[in-house]
Amino acid sequence: MIIELIFALLLGILIGTLTGLAPGIHVNLIAAFLVASLDKFHSVPAIALVSFIASLSITHIVVDFIPSIFLGAPEEDSFLAILPGHQMLREGHGFSAVVYACYGALIAVPVLVLATPLYIYFLPSLYPLLKTALPFILIFISCYLILREELPAISFLIFSLAGLLGLLTFNLPVKEPLMPLLTGLFGISSLLVASKNKEKIKKQTIVPIRKIYLSRKELIRTFSAASIAAPLCSFLPGIGSGHAAVIGSEIVPQNNRSFLALIGAINIIVMSLSFVTVFAISRARSGSAAAMQDILGTITLQHIIITLMVIIFSALFSIIISIYLARRASTLLNKVNYSILSKSIIAVLVLLVILFSNWLGFIVALTASSIGILCISLNVRRINLMASLILPAIVFYLLH
Repeated sequence: MIIELIFALLLGILIGTLTGLAPGIHVNLIAAFLVASLDKFHSVPAIALVSFIASLSITHIVVDFIPSIFLGAPEEDSFLAILPGHQMLREGHGFSAVVYACYGALIAVPVLVLATPLYIYFLPSLYPLLKTALPFILIFISCYLILREELPAISFLIFSLAGLLGLLTFNLPVKEPLMPLLTGLFGISSLLVASKNKEKIKKQTIVPIRKIYLSRKELIRTFSAASIAAPLCSFLPGIGSGHAAVIGSEIVPQNNRSFLALIGAINIIVMSLSFVTVFAISRARSGSAAAMQDILGTITLQHIIITLMVIIFSALFSIIISIYLARRASTLLNKVNYSILSKSIIAVLVLLVILFSNWLGFIVALTASSIGILCISLNVRRINLMASLILPAIVFYLLH
């Protein structure tokens, strides 16, 4: 059994690294394929298959910060990293941006250890109450996002446009709707503006790890925000890492460095606690957790303990891998023309959208890119584009 678990852990890290570097390939696709092919793995212990999925999911999340920051190719878990990450990239600190996100993955470990027993004990009784209160929490956050802008009317316009687009996208027959929506709002729009303005990316500086650090105040803020927001958003359908990051950053204000760490922490916590949620209230919060439920059937406390150990080891290994790959990416970026690279990435992203989300997805990406460019042009904080996920979540909970 031990040998199978170790092999599953290492294989998950390997595949997760590859999928994390490849825009458009989501963990849910791998999990769904594995579940559909269970009859071919009847000789493999079920917990080893779950360990593979857990390892793959965590590694994918951490490594995915590299294409998000360096290429502007976001996924559901990492798209907010583009905001401070691209700014640091422009300043020549793309490598440091990835390291800060990795620090967040480290911060996630103690939060996860503390949150898991509380989740198991309290979640069954608290779930109905929090589910009722959540839409009103999101409404409050939305109003706060709008009113804190210097020009609230313009902020409301951007918020409304993004929110309406989100509602339409999730109610249209768009395959993989998050891909064209987030790629357009946060990825293509940034690349188009950078390309049009002939934006110059400073030479990337690879700073020694010991000189990339968070102050004690930043650590406390990141830990506090992640501890408050991530567990709240880890068990409710329609609420993801992006919502948690917005809630956490608004409750406990963050700078660019701590915000990147916050996203890194929240992504790991939300994914990890989705496995615990299946055990606590029998509700699959993610595709990976749903696969766990399908594979094991009855989930025991021993299964959860093994899965959490796999998650912790995977996070540590993937941090080392991500830092190494980010160093190589920084060196490579210094050797290429960023303007040409931006245009090439835009072409690849458009092709991926058409491939995975059909032509209707392409229209969504085109519309989303226009809203993203408008947001940048009007100098509105791009976190208001989160309305594309917040408004559909509000509507979902008010109607159910």
